Amino acid sequence: MSASGATDPVRAEVAAWLDEHWDPERPLAEWRGILADSGWGCPAWPKDLYGRGLDARAASVVTEEFARRGAVGPATGSGMNLAAPTILAHGSEALARRLLRAIVTGEDKWCQLFSEPGNGSDLAGLTTRAEQDGDEWVVSGQKVWTTGARDAAFGMLVARTSLDVPKHRGITYFALPMRQAGVEVRPLRQMNNYASFNEVFLTEARVGAANVVGEVNGGWAAALTTLAHERGLGANRTGLVGQVASGRTAREAAAEAEEVNATYVWYPQRAGRADLVPEQATATGAGPVERQAVADVIARGRVARWNVERSRRAAAAGKAPGPEGSVAKLAGSDLARRSAAVHAALVGADALLSGPGSPLGGIVAEILVSVPGGSIAGGTDEIQKNIVGERALGLPREPSVDADIPFRQVLTNRRPG
Repeated sequence: MSASGATDPVRAEVAAWLDEHWDPERPLAEWRGILADSGWGCPAWPKDLYGRGLDARAASVVTEEFARRGAVGPATGSGMNLAAPTILAHGSEALARRLLRAIVTGEDKWCQLFSEPGNGSDLAGLTTRAEQDGDEWVVSGQKVWTTGARDAAFGMLVARTSLDVPKHRGITYFALPMRQAGVEVRPLRQMNNYASFNEVFLTEARVGAANVVGEVNGGWAAALTTLAHERGLGANRTGLVGQVASGRTAREAAAEAEEVNATYVWYPQRAGRADLVPEQATATGAGPVERQAVADVIARGRVARWNVERSRRAAAAGKAPGPEGSVAKLAGSDLARRSAAVHAALVGADALLSGPGSPLGGIVAEILVSVPGGSIAGGTDEIQKNIVGERALGLPREPSVDADIPFRQVLTNRRPG
């Protein structure tokens, strides 16, 4: 049977289900509940965990049919994109059953509690401690660069649970309840004047032992899953599967998407706005040298899009995120820096101005102060190069002086206690 023949029954089944259940005037919360319980919102998930157990090709047919009908899909954000795949890959069935439904419906938002102020790119060097107290763990430490922490119900937390083993083997991954007295969230003001990120102070915060994702001291594997999905994130943050023209469900989903996307409103500038380079070149009368740089940005922009498409197609085929995500991220960071340099060259010293009358209404200035973040967020360029070198090119691992000694012997900027 052809691939299309194999998926025809799935298309007919989801079409019949939508005929019966899709009503564009339903309240969004009600529709998302129906979607979660039916399994059609996450068709590739297991049947007993809010999915349909379909393979990647069949799941893409479901997405196509939703788009054709203009039906609203499950919630998006860190919960769906990062926490859910990690829980599905490493969490117990009981934990998945307890946490996944509220991710699909959007009732519970999530944030990522990974980075710390004292360990830079060395995530495995984290010093936030979690100590067991009966059926709970008590967590103290500090996290930073946490997007969405102010509204999150849960945090994807990695914390050190053993000092007596090497750093990668003494980490545990938790689903930490954020709304408790031991969690303090403080917004961080960025140099582009936004405050998308937060620092999070954990002072004897508590998390139940049932909220461990994976094995105690085995959280590094779960963290790698989260990071792999983070590198492969697409640009869609709308919460809509297709183009929805009207209806209460669509309006409420659009309002939800607008609220989520407000956090990321400056991300196009962080990416360098290569799309605005040709327009700027025309407006400023670029000379031969500038035109050559513009052509270079356009060419690299196409390569970056191809890399992103390769990652998306791999995901659509059901492949786990791999080093292609790191290649795409590196290409995107390189494009952002080159685009920023071209913008600055085209408008000269005026690139530093913001406000009315400034180049592109201040967008060029915003580009210059936002672009550096793209080479840091989601794993620095240096980390991505290591991944590509080791996992794609088969090069030897980077030498380490502390990978095989107990963590309490490792010299750190912050003592683990």
